[in-house]
Amino acid sequence: MYPNLNLPEFDLKIDGEKIWDVLRKKYVQLTPEEWVRQNFIQYLIQHKDYPAGRMVSEYTLDYNGMKKRCDVALFNQKLGVDVIVECKAPGVVLNEDTFYQIAKYTSTLEAPILILTNGIEHYCAFVDVAKGEMRFLKEIPDKEALGKLLSN
Repeated sequence: MYPNLNLPEFDLKIDGEKIWDVLRKKYVQLTPEEWVRQNFIQYLIQHKDYPAGRMVSEYTLDYNGMKKRCDVALFNQKLGVDVIVECKAPGVVLNEDTFYQIAKYTSTLEAPILILTNGIEHYCAFVDVAKGEMRFLKEIPDKEALGKLLSN
């Protein structure tokens, strides 16, 4: 059985040891981290109104000459990345080191919203690249709130 998460329950397609990734449109190996990723993707689509067509799972980027992957990237109409999501397994403690992993991708993607989740705890930060500042948000913005946040 898969652990309960601090997210609404979703009807996910599971076939043995594989789970359907709605973004990659294929079954992938069901690991604890993948369980969190697939539930969180559904949360963003069904509860935060983010369009699935603008999301990419396992997005590859070049960071200091190394190939890295962020778990989920949400693109805007100009094909820039607005949101980066880093998912960890439910048993992984979220701390400065785990948040640093996602924060370093900002230097490449310039995404203003960073989300870190292990399915139990969720942290969301707004990065003002122009000011070189980051502040944590009380909640993960929905599509409308994201638009307002980015237009300020």
